[in-house]
Amino acid sequence: MRGFAAKFLIALWLGCVTATLAVAQDAVVLSGTLKKAKDTGALIVGYRESSLPFSYLNQAKRPIGYSIDICQAIVETAAAEIGRDLTIQWVPVTSENRFDAMTSGRIDLECGSTTRNAERMRIVGFSPVIFIAGTKLMVPRGSPIKSFRDLKGKTVVATAGTTNADAIEKVSARFSLDVKIIRARDHADAFEILRHGGADAYAGDDVLLYGFLAHYNMAKKFDVTRDFLSYDPYGIMLRKNDPQFAAVVDRAVRNVITSGDLERLYKQWFLSKLPTGERLDIPMSAQLEDIIQATPEQPE
Repeated sequence: MRGFAAKFLIALWLGCVTATLAVAQDAVVLSGTLKKAKDTGALIVGYRESSLPFSYLNQAKRPIGYSIDICQAIVETAAAEIGRDLTIQWVPVTSENRFDAMTSGRIDLECGSTTRNAERMRIVGFSPVIFIAGTKLMVPRGSPIKSFRDLKGKTVVATAGTTNADAIEKVSARFSLDVKIIRARDHADAFEILRHGGADAYAGDDVLLYGFLAHYNMAKKFDVTRDFLSYDPYGIMLRKNDPQFAAVVDRAVRNVITSGDLERLYKQWFLSKLPTGERLDIPMSAQLEDIIQATPEQPE
């Protein structure tokens, strides 16, 4: 009888502990993007169609790239956080509409080549930095344009809604260059305008310019100038004022950086032959190496 009573009390105690743990878990009420993901079983990810090698379409018209892989790690972390599998709904975005797509709720993450700066962080949130790029000029081989000082009276194409267009505007105003700026819909459109003689130079992030040269095998027809017009740290974009999801994104990206996965992804997308056949062979910058070394596993 006493043995039965003891077993009953132990079972009752275990039941109380289980119930307490369940109540504790339920006490964390999901909100924002995580609640939506829990309810729908999906996260909506915005991608770019021609931001090689960050986010672009493969032969099967599926988004692939460095940023896409990082976003998939974020989705896996979010799934573990809410305790259910998540599917990804892919939505194409452009440089011009990506911020509206985020603030309106049409996408939950933007995985491309978006610069993380103070002005943009007033309206959206960002992950820790995943890459460092900078604005340079692409010009036809033999062009007299060797630096921004040679742009006086010239026509420059840049993608609408980018820091590259802003950099050209500022340089033109500061040095009285009277540059005419064409704002293209997306990076591929900007490159096509340059290719067909519609502009004297294309202002873009250096890594994307090298990506176009590799993709179209145009390294003998176009040059990229040496001087940087701006420095642009990239991040994964998310909605502002969504602390639960922001914590998940931060944790996922920090884990990618501190685990060595970011260096592996860099080798895969910048130093190896790409799934679409190109090879960029762009060594990791000292700035990105410094960020990897300085990133703590937990936010400070």
